[in-house]
Amino acid sequence: MSLVDGVLFDIDDTLVETRAAFRVALAAVLDRYVPGADVDAALALWRADAGGHYRAYTRGEQTFGQQRMTRANELHAALGGPVLDDDAYDAWEALFDDAFASGWTAHGDAHPVLARLLDAGIRIGALTNARHEYQTRKLARAGLGDRLEVLVGVDTLGFGKPDARVFLEACRRLGIAPARTAYVGDELDVDAVAAREAGLVGVWLDRPGPRRVPVSDAEIVAAGVTVIRSLDELPAALDVP
Repeated sequence: MSLVDGVLFDIDDTLVETRAAFRVALAAVLDRYVPGADVDAALALWRADAGGHYRAYTRGEQTFGQQRMTRANELHAALGGPVLDDDAYDAWEALFDDAFASGWTAHGDAHPVLARLLDAGIRIGALTNARHEYQTRKLARAGLGDRLEVLVGVDTLGFGKPDARVFLEACRRLGIAPARTAYVGDELDVDAVAAREAGLVGVWLDRPGPRRVPVSDAEIVAAGVTVIRSLDELPAALDVP
């Protein structure tokens, strides 16, 4: 018997290969605004978001546009690019968004695991720290939209993970008790640990490659969550027949 009756997924870097899409977007804006800049260094800075602006957005403390413009200017400051005023940022954002969307693809292990879970009678959905409409378009482009029964975004309740209320709302919409629902995401703290603290089964997807935020072995052990390196490992981790 499976350990769960439902599984909720994070989207970015869990189902959709967002890191690669960010690289495409940053290469486009750097080519125009900071020619010759190291794209991989820019990608590391962008994903780390050392100022915590995106997380402030998920707490309702900044708008999406405010955090994005601040991060764009911090990136330019680090790489020697120009300061972006409102008009210049509008052009930067349009270029970034077009390139970013062109890179939205599903991870190779996403379709197979969703099919395996559905075949086993497991109900599946998504909980994301981005806007519902934005993630709906992303999932559709990646060919995943018709697989997910529920999608809860940061705008559903006006705030996002790690607040326990969004996990509980996603479980309510999925129709599965939290204790019988797993949450799978690529961030140890706001995904797996926050899910466990909300009463779900927390699963950390630690894909190979550089982590967004460094995590020590001691922190992983202390987290008390299931750790997988690929979605291929998820069914076995959850005892899905």
